[in-house]
Amino acid sequence: MTSPINWAAIDADPRFQALHRKKAGFLWGLMIFSVIYYFLLPIGAAYYQDLFKTQVWGPVNIGILFALSEFIVAWLIAYVYARKANAEFDAMAQALVNDAHQIGG
Repeated sequence: MTSPINWAAIDADPRFQALHRKKAGFLWGLMIFSVIYYFLLPIGAAYYQDLFKTQVWGPVNIGILFALSEFIVAWLIAYVYARKANAEFDAMAQALVNDAHQIGG
């Protein structure tokens, strides 16, 4: 029978603290970037109407392209997070999982 996991000890483990700190810092950075980028669309549409109305090709203007770029930026943010998680966060978490029964026991 396996021993119960001591969650308080895992929370206090310096490796968990480092993982949490790195992941939270990275996610806050991505979130701040995404919120700023998201709000550039309504700000641009309200205060830079002449720029956003500039025709690029046929009925396509800069405003439409910027709005569509929101999707591309969202996908890029997801890709960047997945790369970082696979390269760094997952390995740190796996080390904790491997030692979970021994931590604090």
